[in-house]
Amino acid sequence: MATSLQLSTGPLSDVDAGAVALLVPSDDEGRAAALAAMSESSGVDLGAALAAVDVTGKVGEVARIPLAGRLLIVSGLGENPDEEVYRRAAATAVRNTPKDTTLAIGVTGDAAVVQAVAEGAGLGAYAYTEHRKKPHDAPTVETVTVVTPEAVDEADDAIARASVVVAAVCAARDMVNCPPGDKRPPALADRMAALVADADVTVRIRDEAELEEGGFGGIIGVGKGSSEPPRLVELTYAPEGATTHVVLVGKGITFDSGGLSLKPWKGMLTMKSDMAGAAGVAATMSALKAMGVTVKVTGLCALAENMPSATAQRPGDVIRHYGGTTVEVLNTDAEGRLVMADALAYGAEMSPNAMIDMATLTGAQVVSLGEDVAAVMGTDEGLVQALRDAAETSGEQIWPLPLVERYTETLKSPVADMQNIGKAGHAGTITAGLFLRAFTGDIPWAHLDIAGPSFMEAPNENYLSAGGTGFGVRTLLTYLAGLS
Repeated sequence: MATSLQLSTGPLSDVDAGAVALLVPSDDEGRAAALAAMSESSGVDLGAALAAVDVTGKVGEVARIPLAGRLLIVSGLGENPDEEVYRRAAATAVRNTPKDTTLAIGVTGDAAVVQAVAEGAGLGAYAYTEHRKKPHDAPTVETVTVVTPEAVDEADDAIARASVVVAAVCAARDMVNCPPGDKRPPALADRMAALVADADVTVRIRDEAELEEGGFGGIIGVGKGSSEPPRLVELTYAPEGATTHVVLVGKGITFDSGGLSLKPWKGMLTMKSDMAGAAGVAATMSALKAMGVTVKVTGLCALAENMPSATAQRPGDVIRHYGGTTVEVLNTDAEGRLVMADALAYGAEMSPNAMIDMATLTGAQVVSLGEDVAAVMGTDEGLVQALRDAAETSGEQIWPLPLVERYTETLKSPVADMQNIGKAGHAGTITAGLFLRAFTGDIPWAHLDIAGPSFMEAPNENYLSAGGTGFGVRTLLTYLAGLS
């Protein structure tokens, strides 16, 4: 059950909540102003109380102060906070709120700040409890009320948008966190269909027979080693009057053992997350109607399980992708690009105005940019910049890498049109992007490699808990809403 997000106007002290939170800047004047009303209503000198525990409002600082009948949480904003700082401060407040209670957060700012606070609170409250012995029926905080001192223009819409965004991100997190044995390709396809059931999205799920007949050789090839067959999930949102069409493509390797090019055991520990791109695409599709997106969007989720067996594809095999391009498979652990290639080639046939793919594609991305920043590459500078702008607005980080033409030489095969890996240890994220580009035709295209930021092995200090992060959903929703 997701945390309920609400809006209220009036004094924070009058709101019925088990705990209240103040988001406090670090400058003396701003801090005093933020504390004044609550100090007066509670009869407690909150400035002195914070000074006693050496809390000045720096980013990340938090203090818990018992008041008569409820708890006050003070979360620091630092100096000149932007929306992302507000998100993180709200999440800090939520994470310091007693379980199974309600929280009211006082906010001064415009609708963008209201939305950021609500998003941070909702995302910070997330917990995956499906497989606990005694699962909680509610999240950490049941209800968060964002309280503004007076009516804020479009604040109601801001809360509504935040609720949609939080629900979509948490849906993606749930799919990533789900154990791999419970989300093998047929099961995950059904879960995605259920997710969009009330979102004005039509669903087509291609089974193994349809994939074979349709020439989706990459998806079939990767899925050969598994006892569960692959799927291609096609999700279509087509509002009346739409003249712009965007195709989203997501990598959905439900578990990646590496295939016959077997990973070491430690390398498999987080491989239930190798479908985070597809999870993000499906979650995005589920939110388009509620976000009021007016462009047509098609989501393609290529699902397969990469396992070793007597029927698995072998290093040296040649596969024929959708559209006819042949690829020599030199490393079966470079499988994500094989399923993506089919989906991209199929998506390009739709002649969309833009095509964006999202994939946990390369370990090299983590080496180059770490766990907080995704890589973006593309054939259209305007599209790449639009995604960068959307990421900045939504609080996600992406950074551009070049598609270096000379590196295409490393993808040449003596027996097929291409091979699926480049030179070992040589710009692996870029060569993977170049491989995907070969299947996009002349469609404006951008590729998001989210290998690092899609999964956290430990919780961080803000709204990201351990496990799936739902990275990319906020960026895609912001971008698509902007087209409307």
